[in-house]
Amino acid sequence: MKEAAKQSSIPVYAMIRPRQGDFLFNQQELDIMLNDVEAAKLAGLDGIVIGILKTNGDIDTESCRKLIDRADGMGVTFHRAFDLCREPKTALEEVIHLGCERILTSGLEQSAELGVSMLSELNQQADGRISLMAGAGVNVSNTKMLIQTAKLHEIHLSGKGVRDSLMTFKADKAQMGADDVDDSKVPVTQFDSIAKVREVLDQLS
Repeated sequence: MKEAAKQSSIPVYAMIRPRQGDFLFNQQELDIMLNDVEAAKLAGLDGIVIGILKTNGDIDTESCRKLIDRADGMGVTFHRAFDLCREPKTALEEVIHLGCERILTSGLEQSAELGVSMLSELNQQADGRISLMAGAGVNVSNTKMLIQTAKLHEIHLSGKGVRDSLMTFKADKAQMGADDVDDSKVPVTQFDSIAKVREVLDQLS
């Protein structure tokens, strides 16, 4: 995190999520998240990305408030836990009340493209009080549509790809990842994918 803060010319936010799976966290996990927020702040990052739900699918505003208070002035984004909430329009108001800057969301669908109608509805409801950031399946082919249809100002994408390992020796028995993960491939962000999306955004601005 320190290196990211040092090298980046744009704001860097840390994802505060202790594990995969759902967004219902016990006290020990919440304590870990609180410590992670402190670490992000000490590292010089600009903000955090959080999301906690209750068992019934509502936003756990009490736990979220603890993380935000610990962030002590850092920027706060509410992540795609929002897409698993029970009542999105009520949840939107709760996230706004928490003081978050933005919500990263696919519009409650598998992809932002499928959720564009909900993204548009939520953005109209937000009415400038919070930014809706479209995420999940965003790419150069749908960026313009998402921005124009839902009247968004922010999008999220990984631009992910893989490169071959530079190892000259490759073990043929042991495997580090799951059966469907190729250890000889290294995940990377593809510069060209990001650059092409940026070109579309520049044309729209």
